[in-house]
Amino acid sequence: MIVCIAEKPSVARDIAEVLGAKTRKEGYIEGNGYQVTWTFGHLCGLLEPHEYSPEWKAWALSHLPMIPQRFGIKVMNDSGIQKQFKVIETLMANADEVVNCGDAGQEGELIQRWVMQKAMCKCPVKRLWISSLTEEAIREGFAKLKDQSAFQTLYEAGLSRAIGDWLLGMNATRLYTLKYGKNRQVLSIGRVQTPTLALIVNRQLEIENFKPEAYWELKTVYRDTVFSASSGRFSSVEEGTNFLDTVRTADFFVTDIILKKGTESAPRLFDLTSLQVECNKKFGYSADETLKIIQNLYEKKVTTYPRVDTTYLTDDIFPKVPEILKGIKDYELLTKPLLEGKLPKSKKVFDNKKVTDHHAIIPTGIHPTALTDTERAVFDLVARRFIANFYPECKIATTTVLGEVEKVEFKVNGKQILDMGWRVVFAKASADDKEGEEDDERTLPLFEKGENGPHEPTLAEKWTSPPKPHTEATLLRAMETAGKLVDNDELRDALKENGIGRPSTRAAIIETLFKREYIRKERKNLIATNTGVELIQIIQEDLLKSAELTGLWEKKLRQVERGEYAAKDFLDELKAMVTQIVFNVKCDNRRVGDKPVVINNADPLVGSICPLCGKGTLLKGKTAYGCSEWKSGCTYRLIF
Repeated sequence: MIVCIAEKPSVARDIAEVLGAKTRKEGYIEGNGYQVTWTFGHLCGLLEPHEYSPEWKAWALSHLPMIPQRFGIKVMNDSGIQKQFKVIETLMANADEVVNCGDAGQEGELIQRWVMQKAMCKCPVKRLWISSLTEEAIREGFAKLKDQSAFQTLYEAGLSRAIGDWLLGMNATRLYTLKYGKNRQVLSIGRVQTPTLALIVNRQLEIENFKPEAYWELKTVYRDTVFSASSGRFSSVEEGTNFLDTVRTADFFVTDIILKKGTESAPRLFDLTSLQVECNKKFGYSADETLKIIQNLYEKKVTTYPRVDTTYLTDDIFPKVPEILKGIKDYELLTKPLLEGKLPKSKKVFDNKKVTDHHAIIPTGIHPTALTDTERAVFDLVARRFIANFYPECKIATTTVLGEVEKVEFKVNGKQILDMGWRVVFAKASADDKEGEEDDERTLPLFEKGENGPHEPTLAEKWTSPPKPHTEATLLRAMETAGKLVDNDELRDALKENGIGRPSTRAAIIETLFKREYIRKERKNLIATNTGVELIQIIQEDLLKSAELTGLWEKKLRQVERGEYAAKDFLDELKAMVTQIVFNVKCDNRRVGDKPVVINNADPLVGSICPLCGKGTLLKGKTAYGCSEWKSGCTYRLIF
C-alpha cells in the first residue's frame, strides 16, 4: 500500500480524486492501492525548555543561555492533532511506500518530515513537487516523483530556521523580560520579529524627531504650462526674491526642446511579496489577508503555488501559455488578439536561471467560478498582469522643454503615450499608480525653439516634510530588501537574497506584532505603540534588531537550502551569538528609565562620546542634548 500524506484535508481530497482513491475512512481516503491522509498545520514542534531540563521551567537569569545538547520534537498537545497523528502513525507502520505530498516549500517539508520522523516511518519515501492543484499538474507530479533525499538540504534549512528561532526567541525573550521587564511584563523577542519592529520604530522616531525647514521654489507659467527654475530650491527668501525680481520684467525664451522616444515593459509577474504590496496599495488588504486569499485561489485550482519569491517563469511553461489564455474566458477580449498571432517569449518573463523551486504566480487556465468578491479582485490582478506580459511594450515620448529668463534657467518635463501596448490590459490606472508621476505624465503643448513671450513668475514658500510612516506595502518591501528601500526591480532582485523572513512568513510576523500590541494600524499606516518603541530602545544589541544583520542570517539559510553552507555551521554561529548576547545583557547595569548623569553639572560637550551607549556622539538641539545613535535605540536625552 502507498500512503500519501498531504498538507490539509482539501488537498488530500484533490489528490485522492486523481489517484482513484474513493473510499472515505477515519482520517484518510483509500482506494486503487493508495491511502491518502493529511496533516493540518504543525502536528509536531520542538520541545519546550522544561522538556529538555526540568530546571529550565523557572525563568531565571542563571539558567541562560538555554542550549540543548540535542533538539527533540513532540506531537502538539491537542486532542484533534493527537487523533490524526495516530491515524498517520498506523498507516505508515503498514506502508510499502510513503509519498510526501506536503506544501512544496521549506516549511511544508519540515512539517511533513517531523510527522514522519515521529511516526517512525521506515519505508522508502518519495516527494511530490507541484506548482498547482489542477488534475494535470497532480498527474504530472506523480509521474515525476523524486526520492526524498533530493530535498534533504531543503529540510535542513527549515530545521535550522526552526532551531535558530527557538534559540534566539526563548533565550532573548527570557533574558530581556527578566532584566528589563517592568512588573513582570513579557518582552517578546524574535529573530525576524524584532528587526521588523525596529524598521517601524526607527521610521516613527525619524518622523517624531524631524524638524521642518523652510525653502522657496521659483516657478513661472508660460503658455499655461508651469516651468520650474533649474537651480532648484532656495534656502532663504532673500535669495529667492532676488531671482524673482530678475525674471519678473523680462520675456520667457524657449531655449531647447529635447524629445526622447522609448518603451516601457509591462509590470513583472507577481511573486507573493509584490502581490501583497499591490493588494495593500489598491484594496487596503493586509499581508495576511492577501496570503489567505491567494492560498484559497490556489486550492480552488485557478492560480499556481503562492509562496514564491520569483517573478519569472520556466521555459517549459511557454508551450502551455495558449491554453492558459483560452481558459480565462472572462478576459476573452484581451486574450483573443494574442491567440490570433505568435506569442512573444521574453527573457523578462521566461528565465530558468531565475527560478529555483517554483515560478511566479499565474493563472492555471481553469475558469474561475464561485469566487468571493475579494478572491475575484485578487485573481483579476494576477490574470491581467499575466496577459499584459504577452502584449507589446508601451511606446512613449518623453519631452523636456528648457527655457530662460535673464540667464535664469527653467524646465518642464512631459510624457506622451504613442502606443498603449500592454497598458490596454489595465482599463484604468489607480490613484496609487499615478501618485508622484504628475509631472512626467503631463502632455505638453507644442513649443518651438526660440519662441518667447510674457510669463507669470511666482516664489512659493515650502517646508520639508518628514518621511511617511510605514504601511504594510512599504514594510514588506523593506523586509524583502533588509531595510533598503529601492524602486529598481533588478536591484531589488539582488537584495532579496538578504531579505528578512521568507515570503510565506512575513505576513505572520506582522500579525504577531499586532497580536503582541507592539504596533497598531491607523488607516493604512503602521504605528508603533509605546510598548513597541520602549522594547526597541531597551535592546542595545544590534544583532537582535538590525534588518541588515538578520538579512545575512537569511542569506546563510538560503545557502543551506542550496547545499552551499552547512546547517551545523549556521547553528554553531547562532549558539555563539546567543551566548554572547546573554553575557552582554547580564553585564549591563542600566535600569529601564535610568537617566544619564552630567558630572560637575557641566554641559556635555557637543561631539563627545555618549555616556550611555558609548557609541554615539552628543548633539545639541533647541531644548535638549541627545545621542546621535537614537535611531539605533540609544535613549540618552538631557533636557536643558
